[in-house]
Amino acid sequence: MFLVSVGRGVILFLSSIGKLSCFLAESIVVGLMPRYHWKQIGQQAVQIGYFSLPVVGMTALFTGMAMTLQCYTGFSKITAESAIPSVVMIAMTRELGPVLTALMVAGRLGASMTAEIGTMKVTEQIDALTTLSVNSYKYLVFPRILAGTIFLPFLVLIDDIIGILGGYLVGVHYLHFNAANYIHNTISSMSTWDVTSGLIKGAVFGFIVCVMGCYHGYLSNRGAEGVGRATTNSVVSSSIMILLLDCILTFVLF
Repeated sequence: MFLVSVGRGVILFLSSIGKLSCFLAESIVVGLMPRYHWKQIGQQAVQIGYFSLPVVGMTALFTGMAMTLQCYTGFSKITAESAIPSVVMIAMTRELGPVLTALMVAGRLGASMTAEIGTMKVTEQIDALTTLSVNSYKYLVFPRILAGTIFLPFLVLIDDIIGILGGYLVGVHYLHFNAANYIHNTISSMSTWDVTSGLIKGAVFGFIVCVMGCYHGYLSNRGAEGVGRATTNSVVSSSIMILLLDCILTFVLF
């Protein structure tokens, strides 16, 4: 029985990988063919970029503040307080900015994508699009993937700026660092690759979030229960893949 259950799990896993690969291949191949649905792409860009700004900004601000306080607690024991601006900057641009932005977007937007597409499938709206000779992959999936891949790096950049600003506010106004020295240490320790690597991660994470959101929406069935389960699976799978790929990309980029 043990071998049977293991074999069944392996087969289900490989089957899921195959379905996801076919879904992704068809979405990209069909989506790259003219004509493009620019209105849909613009709407998704606004949803992903503009409407995600409040939650991403608050997350970055509080993270930068908390990190500065924690760094001060540890670094003050070895009289290395001057390294705090550099540590906060590197942590935000390389890791925390891309990862936290992607996780917040996955929770907010990935779930929304899954619920929207899942509801359309359950209510047979996707079948209606096919009847009207509209390719659902090109109309529903590709604009979301393209918008997520392009605009999540912009969110990451804003996240980096706000996170570093949060560290500055705590460092200068609460821990009484010299403002000029704090800014100088932050800028002098910053390199172009620190920011660029975070933007690369942001593009990869945006791609993953949108693919998983659309894929699980297409898999949903059995009414409201199926849509709810698909939404949960979308957020969980996106989060796991974000953390896994973050580790892999860190090894590759650094």
